Amino acid sequence: MKPFAAIAALFLLAPGAGFSAAAVPPPQNPAPAPESSTRAPSPAQKNARKHERDYIIRGTVFNDKALALPDAEVRVRRTREKKYRWQTRTNSRGEFAVRVFQGLGETYEVLVRAPGFDQQTRTADSTSGERQENFFLRLQPAAPKSSKHQKKEKP
Repeated sequence: MKPFAAIAALFLLAPGAGFSAAAVPPPQNPAPAPESSTRAPSPAQKNARKHERDYIIRGTVFNDKALALPDAEVRVRRTREKKYRWQTRTNSRGEFAVRVFQGLGETYEVLVRAPGFDQQTRTADSTSGERQENFFLRLQPAAPKSSKHQKKEKP
């Protein structure tokens, strides 16, 4: 053992030698401040509270051959109102979602229509306490309309 290492070992191992605990206080970690009720809520908390009564109506629209129907129009209204207040279109996979703000406790009418297909109406009931409703709609082709300008076939 080298002389310096031996002296350092003796110095550190000797009782009362070296630095005393009183001379150098151990590092202290500041205690986290207790959360107070006066603290402002975070934006995420505000957003969660703001949307806690929202109702989500989502679904998928298919054609008569069970293929996704993109770009179909979806309109939603409260059943007690005449005008449709929310509307969207289906995506490339035929899916849609509508968030009805503050919508729990209401009944809604969902109208789906697409060119060349009969429109379809469904009812979504949020009074059950569920926060969302899922629909699978299958639109049937529209019956060909007779035109006054078409010639009638002669027998």
